Amino acid sequence: MLGVALTAELAGVTNLRPNDSQESPFWYTFKVQCTSCRETHGKPVSVSRFETNEMSGSRGEANFVWKCKNCKRESSASIRAAPVPYEHSEPPKTQVILELDCRGLEFTEFIPEGEWLAEGIESGTKFTGIELQEGEWFDYDEKAGEEVSIKDVNWEIKRT
Repeated sequence: MLGVALTAELAGVTNLRPNDSQESPFWYTFKVQCTSCRETHGKPVSVSRFETNEMSGSRGEANFVWKCKNCKRESSASIRAAPVPYEHSEPPKTQVILELDCRGLEFTEFIPEGEWLAEGIESGTKFTGIELQEGEWFDYDEKAGEEVSIKDVNWEIKRT
């Protein structure tokens, strides 16, 4: 099992999570490596927990099925469950927000492309359209009358 772990400094917001629903699926983007030959795929790949692909030889389905160009082995990965919201904490704690069941491949890096959501801690204000590619995000919470931010965003892939 691999987990996508996040550490971030949240100011004024909590419940940071990808906008990931049946109506609006989030595409989790990763760099992928074959565990057989250790070849790293040249381009990032995207995985949705709402899409399944058949594995060859009728071995079932997975969210992501990949054939290594180098050694020709087929590998798969599935997202275990809905993402877990990242909660505000002082000091910031590392939290696994997504669990992946990988067979024959390893995700080596998470690329946070896509839309994220959060809520104001005191106000409950809903923040949408958050982008984390730059590693930080700033906004203003009208209800709370203060600036809110997400800074020092750090992603890592961990064994769980």
